Amino acid sequence: MRIRDALGGLALFGLGVLCATSAILPRVAFALDAKTLDKNATPLEAFRFGFNAYKQGDKTVAVEALTYAAEKGHAGAQWKLGRMYAEGDGLAKDDVKAFEMFSEVADAHADDNPNGSSARFVSNAFVALGLYYRDGIPNSTVKPDFNRSRQMFAYAASYFGDSDAQLNLARMYYEGQGGERDPKQAVRWAKLAANKGNVGAQALLGHMLFEGEGVSREPVLGLMFLTVARDRSDADDPWIQDMQEQAFSLATETERRTALALADDWLNKNGKPNP
Repeated sequence: MRIRDALGGLALFGLGVLCATSAILPRVAFALDAKTLDKNATPLEAFRFGFNAYKQGDKTVAVEALTYAAEKGHAGAQWKLGRMYAEGDGLAKDDVKAFEMFSEVADAHADDNPNGSSARFVSNAFVALGLYYRDGIPNSTVKPDFNRSRQMFAYAASYFGDSDAQLNLARMYYEGQGGERDPKQAVRWAKLAANKGNVGAQALLGHMLFEGEGVSREPVLGLMFLTVARDRSDADDPWIQDMQEQAFSLATETERRTALALADDWLNKNGKPNP
């Protein structure tokens, strides 16, 4: 498998022995009767059934159906259960179990078609693993490991073209986490993500362009990207507003006017992200 070739094997995921999905979650096949889901349902049918139940607010049924599909190796079901564990959404919050579910996805589906239906689940699982390796999980065997974190992001960024992975990889290169600091590589990956409309990447790229780090200094273009990112960000991203305000205070009046006009033009053409 590609993940084993590129990242050095299953042991990379750091679990020692990965728990099988059936060991992580209670077996629920007995509950899949005529009132819920046919016992002969395919993994895809079970996933769709569970996801619809989730959207309708019936998270108990959702967990049952998703677990059924996950035990049969459905990447989307494994991913969704991982998200539910990570967020404490319909299941007790448990980052270790979330980590295990994302590891199941990454190990079994790393070679999936990057343009296929499962790609978004698999790439996001790699991103989630990258974040867990970056920060660690308190009171667990999952310790901060910048090298593995960078590898997770690099795989999702390159093979799946995931913009969140590209942003996180750019930040690790920029900050020198998991290896030497490399602003040029940070610019490269930030550009790829920014071109896909990733807000954080637009802010990082704008900052590097304004400061001339890893790229020739272009204060107008940098302030434009920072302004676009500020206007597209939400309250959870105060660092974006801080960087935009700092650049704005240092720019000349001409640079400000030009950058703001370019930002307005970009926003009029592309709009803000969907809520």
